[in-house]
Amino acid sequence: MTDLSALQDFVDRHSRLFVLTGAGVSTNSGIPDYRDTDGNWKRVQPVTYQAFMGQELTRQRYWARSLVGWVRFGSARPNDAHRALARLEALGRSEILLTQNVDRLHQSAGSAQVIDLHGRLDQVRCMGCERRIPRGEFQNDLIRLNPGWADLDAAFAPDGDADLDGIDFTRFVVPVCSACGGMLKPDVVFFGENVPKDRVETAARHVAQADAMLVVGSSLMVYSGFRFVQMAAKAGKPVAAVNMGRTRADDLLAVKVEQPCETALSFLL
Repeated sequence: MTDLSALQDFVDRHSRLFVLTGAGVSTNSGIPDYRDTDGNWKRVQPVTYQAFMGQELTRQRYWARSLVGWVRFGSARPNDAHRALARLEALGRSEILLTQNVDRLHQSAGSAQVIDLHGRLDQVRCMGCERRIPRGEFQNDLIRLNPGWADLDAAFAPDGDADLDGIDFTRFVVPVCSACGGMLKPDVVFFGENVPKDRVETAARHVAQADAMLVVGSSLMVYSGFRFVQMAAKAGKPVAAVNMGRTRADDLLAVKVEQPCETALSFLL
């Protein structure tokens, strides 16, 4: 663990930072994270792409929980960690911001150069015709077709989810695409689903153009994010990380700060 002055010195010494963020950036906005300080799951793993696409009951369960969870997720607002990274971009010190989060809070805070590695939860995608619709519009359809569900009280979970246990989901009605009748899915990358190749290639180009990497709020346990740290290390670019607990890249880090993201980045504000 390194003191905060070392992190500030790291940022001051590098003018083209590739910034990679994870769930820890958004916890102070009221969005729970997935893992504990040892990098282990705090809860049951999220639904997989294969289960969502292959099982109607899985889709019913997913969208029922999402209907309840979206009320809070959709109203989340940026915190000072998001604002600090927007400030870093405004100062011309950020090569790109690659986020593993799907909450769009970096954009809400003012960051413009952002790659949403795992997509965005504020859109719903038709798996047939590729039409996108706003999640808020889809929420209205869910509520209209499933009266009473929005009034259920449940614990808030990551990524707009809610804990609804012991409930029969078989009567839950999931809307289909109004244009083609196709299956609708959140416009995010599920576990077991590949990140689009062009998105990975774009991020890799920015790694090559950066002079260092800053990881904020990620344990890097998911390979889709960890691979970019590997790219940076292989190219000889130093990596700093802010994370509460172990990361998959601890042996590759030049600087590590185990402090809340807002605290660690406060010097930028």
